[in-house]
Amino acid sequence: VQLQASGGGLVQAGASLRLSCAASGGTFSTYVMGWFRQARGKEREFVAGISRSGDSTDYTDSVAGRFTISRDNAKNTVYLQMNSLKPEDTAVYYCAARLFGGIQSQQWSYRYWGQGTLVTVSS
Repeated sequence: VQLQASGGGLVQAGASLRLSCAASGGTFSTYVMGWFRQARGKEREFVAGISRSGDSTDYTDSVAGRFTISRDNAKNTVYLQMNSLKPEDTAVYYCAARLFGGIQSQQWSYRYWGQGTLVTVSS
């Protein structure tokens, strides 16, 4: 499956952004999807994950209550709605897909990756 992330940009603290990740070349509904991010000079980290049907989600503590992951299997797209953005959310955001098992926070468990989209939050 090929993944194409989009929706990043430059916003002020407190603003909202919605990232999208469009999938092609596979059966989207069979993949668990995740969002990861990598800030400059830091390791890539798990942000959020969603089950195949969308009925189960998981978030890292730093974004819980501010970010919402969702998916539209009819559109082969996963979304990350980001509200109340903070400067520390500045990073390149990646979507990823895994075929087997459930939601995982370890990046090594995701086989397919998008190219990343840059989110910059100014203070």
